[in-house]
Amino acid sequence: MSKETSKRLQTYELTLRDLEENDIGKLHQLSVGVGWPHRPDDWRMLLKVGQGFAGCDKIGRIVGSAMWFPMGNDFATIGMVITTPQLQAQGGGGWLMDHVMQQCHGRRLQIIAPRVAYRLAHALGFKAVSVVHQHQGTAVDPGEISLPADSRVRPLKATDFTDIARLDQAAFGADRTAILEELVGRSTGTVLEREGHIAGFALCRRFGRGHIVGPVVAKKPSDAIALVAPHVQKHAGRFLRLDTTQPEGDFTEFLERCGMQEYEQVSVMTLPTSTEPVDTEVHTFALVNQSLG
Repeated sequence: MSKETSKRLQTYELTLRDLEENDIGKLHQLSVGVGWPHRPDDWRMLLKVGQGFAGCDKIGRIVGSAMWFPMGNDFATIGMVITTPQLQAQGGGGWLMDHVMQQCHGRRLQIIAPRVAYRLAHALGFKAVSVVHQHQGTAVDPGEISLPADSRVRPLKATDFTDIARLDQAAFGADRTAILEELVGRSTGTVLEREGHIAGFALCRRFGRGHIVGPVVAKKPSDAIALVAPHVQKHAGRFLRLDTTQPEGDFTEFLERCGMQEYEQVSVMTLPTSTEPVDTEVHTFALVNQSLG
C-alpha cells in the first residue's frame, strides 16, 4: 500500500499509511504505552523482515500499528497489532487487521494473540491451534548437561546456515530463510551435531529487558535442553526469556529450574484452520518471538 487511506472511527479521524524506518521512535512509544518490551532496535529488525501500516491521528501521532511477515510464497504471520486504549475501544484494531489481511490475500496466516486480541482474531475467522507459554526471569546456571556419546553441542558457524535453514523449515512448515539471515547476524548460536550431521540449533539475541532464546529446533527435549543450556549459562544472573509451545515435561521443567518461570500464555491462531504438514522428526521448541512464530 503506497497511498494513504483515511477513515473516521467515532471521535477519531485516522490516516493509514505504510510504516517507515523514521517511525521507529513513535512506534517504540506506542509499544511502551501498552506495556510491550520492544526496544527501538527490536522494531528495526521487524521492519527489515516485514511490512505494515501506521494509523495516525490528524496531527500525525501514531496511535495504531499492524505488521505482516511473508515467509515463502504462501504463508505469513501477523504481528505488532497495537492500538492505544482509546482507539481499541472504537474498533481501530479491526480496521488495521482488515488492511493487513488484504495485503496477505491468498496466504495461509498465523497470529499469536494475547488475551486482548483473541476475540478480534476469532471474529476474523482465525481459530486457536495451540498455546504459547512465555517463560522469563533471572537466569540460573543449570550446571553440566549430559549428552549421548554420539552427540556434541558447539558454537554456530557461518557455514552451518544452509543446514539450520533446512531444519527450521522442516519444523516450522514455512520458509523463514530471510528472517534467519537477519537473526543470525544479531545472535549467538549453538548447534547439536549427531554422527557428523547437524540435528538441531538454538539462537540467542538481545531483546526487550535482556535476551531471548529462539528459535530452538531439535528432535527431542533432551537435545533442546542441551542447545539452550550454554545460553542460560552465558546469561546467568541476567534477564532471559524463551517462548515455547511445550506445555509441560522435561523442557519446561528445565526452564523453570533455570529461573525462567511461566509468565503468560497466548494463543496461536491460524487461517485457514488446516495447516500444512510438518516434519515430525524435528520440532520448534522455542519461537523467534510472538510476531514471527
